[in-house]
Amino acid sequence: MATETESTPDVAMSGRPPQVSLRQAFWFWLKLGFISFGGPAGQIAIMHEELVVRRRWISEKRFLHALNYCMVLPGPEAQQLAIYIGWLLHKTRGGLVAGVLFVLPSLFILIALSWVYIAFGEVPLIAGIFYGIKPAVTAIVVHAAHRIGSRALKNNVLWAMAAASFVAIFALHVPFPFIVLGAAAMGFFGGRLAPEIFKVGGGHGSANKSFGAALIDDHTPTPEHALFKWRRLIQVAVVGAFLWAVPMAWLVLQYGWDHTFTQMSWFFTKAALLTFGGAYAVLPYVYQGAVDQFGWATATQMIDGLALGETTPGPLIMVVAFVGFIGGYVKAVLGPESLFLAGAVAASLVTWFTFLPSFMFILAGGPLVESTHNDLKFTAPLTAITAAVVGVILNLALFFGYHVLWPQGFSGAFDLPSAGIALAAAVALFKYKRNVMHVIGVCGLLGVAITWLST
Repeated sequence: MATETESTPDVAMSGRPPQVSLRQAFWFWLKLGFISFGGPAGQIAIMHEELVVRRRWISEKRFLHALNYCMVLPGPEAQQLAIYIGWLLHKTRGGLVAGVLFVLPSLFILIALSWVYIAFGEVPLIAGIFYGIKPAVTAIVVHAAHRIGSRALKNNVLWAMAAASFVAIFALHVPFPFIVLGAAAMGFFGGRLAPEIFKVGGGHGSANKSFGAALIDDHTPTPEHALFKWRRLIQVAVVGAFLWAVPMAWLVLQYGWDHTFTQMSWFFTKAALLTFGGAYAVLPYVYQGAVDQFGWATATQMIDGLALGETTPGPLIMVVAFVGFIGGYVKAVLGPESLFLAGAVAASLVTWFTFLPSFMFILAGGPLVESTHNDLKFTAPLTAITAAVVGVILNLALFFGYHVLWPQGFSGAFDLPSAGIALAAAVALFKYKRNVMHVIGVCGLLGVAITWLST
């Protein structure tokens, strides 16, 4: 049954919506956790439609203002936007409810799908679905590089930075964290020497639209709990450090520093601080660690994991839960009789350590970021990082394309059916602007058909 806030279209546009209780917000954020498909763009669009247009919990201008805060932070901006709005409405409790429910359904779904994948992946139907989805994922990553590049690369200097980052990671094998730090340094100094180069705008459209009076309207004063206070910042930072240090210390004492659980927790803590530019940007770093350094997953499994991430609700960076599950399961870290439990624990651990910083960034730093958002000294490094991310994502697309089209390496045969599926997916995305979920669904069916015909 719809709540009173869900009948917004029937309320006069000039009237202010009724106050929203934490209970009503809980049910909305839970619903959002199950329907937030389509990656960051799709999730932000859903929140805009629900919160700005239908329910009018927040005005267009304040919504875009909040989104801009989240864009200057590392981490999944859609989840951070949910945390921010939940926090603005209902203090810390509201932020925690919004952020947790944005992720929790996806975690449970991915644990189940990861188990089906690793335990029954050789079943012809499952294998056929993934055969079709892998080329689609390659096209999706290329499309992501184009989408981000068209928004971020506004001049020749930024194009050159993107090209340099591609060469650095593709030819020189420079680790992703060093690329991020190098780009940030260039933006920091470039913003002072040539500020006009790094003034590229936010790209989120006009903030002048109005859908009627909102609970948090354009001129609604910032709530008391959202004002910046040093005491509040220190309190939240201490609690956040405690929530990170206690489980990490327990893992070290219980299993040792070199254990898979401990290394996963430490690795994904670092990954959480490098997700400038979204999940596609941090995937190369996750690949370098999960595949090359620790062997938690294979290259093929990484592609399959991204496919699962694209087809489930929640942030795309939830692919880390798949990586954690596969690593814990395959390495049998809790013994051969507890494979599922090992995978589920590993997936839960990496989710905790990946998303904990997002809560801290909003709850502790939201007011501070707000006060510096229009300061070029603060935004220029982000602009440079975003430009570098385009080159990194292009490298990721080439990596996926190589493993999909030449599954046995260049010495093996070229996979023509996969090339055809990838081309069809690219046409659907670039020319016809089809939804990612639709593209993956059709490509999965094509994979099943091709697998069936070849047997």
